[in-house]
Amino acid sequence: MYENNGSYFDGSLIELVGLYIGGILITIFTLGICFPWAFTMIYRWETNHTVVNGYRLWFDGTAVQLFGMWIRWLLLTIVTVGIYGFWVGIKLKQWKVSHTHFA
Repeated sequence: MYENNGSYFDGSLIELVGLYIGGILITIFTLGICFPWAFTMIYRWETNHTVVNGYRLWFDGTAVQLFGMWIRWLLLTIVTVGIYGFWVGIKLKQWKVSHTHFA
């Protein structure tokens, strides 16, 4: 049987919708250059509103860090004629997890 153990998410739908709309608009208006900023903004909000076993999560990644990785992944995808693109999702997940901690 499932036991809660103090794990919950306390974010609101209005905040999430606002963040997604803002992130999409910023990404479109900057032609994708600010995607790392939008991504980190949304993921930071998600982690800051998540509690696991009574411990709140904390995200310390920055848009500048992700931008550097994003450029590297883009260049590797171009050089490998798209093949590296299959690994970008995994690399992004690894980057997110490496910057997520218990507060």
